[in-house]
Amino acid sequence: MEQYITFFTNHPVLSIIWVVLAIMLVHSWYKSLFSSIRQINPQQLTMLINREDAQVLDMRGKKEFTAGRIAGAEMMNVDKAKQNDFGGLEKYKTTPIILVCNTGMTANNIAERMKQQGYEKLHVLSGGMSSWQSAGLPTTTGK
Repeated sequence: MEQYITFFTNHPVLSIIWVVLAIMLVHSWYKSLFSSIRQINPQQLTMLINREDAQVLDMRGKKEFTAGRIAGAEMMNVDKAKQNDFGGLEKYKTTPIILVCNTGMTANNIAERMKQQGYEKLHVLSGGMSSWQSAGLPTTTGK
């Protein structure tokens, strides 16, 4: 214990950084544990589609979308979503929705906005389309 005290007194900046990182880690874990927006893996995505008729919303660019997407996915305009414009998606308010982007980061932000607008069953593909492709799962191409 004495070594920790010595370290903290000799390196106050590193100590503060360490404490801040620890707090951020605990906060992130706590937030994800109690969030109504669930992070799911590719296998869980497949089960949601098959069992609950979930709708996949792909928020990648048009070029990426047409090059390869999850079967049945609809393209979602990220710019409109960032302005809380979810026109045309009202029919999915009570349906399970799975948001997919490249890595999962953009989808989390949009999911928070959708939750505020009253969408009930939101999921985000953890790792985004990259995790889907890494799992070797099929994609559909074209318009």
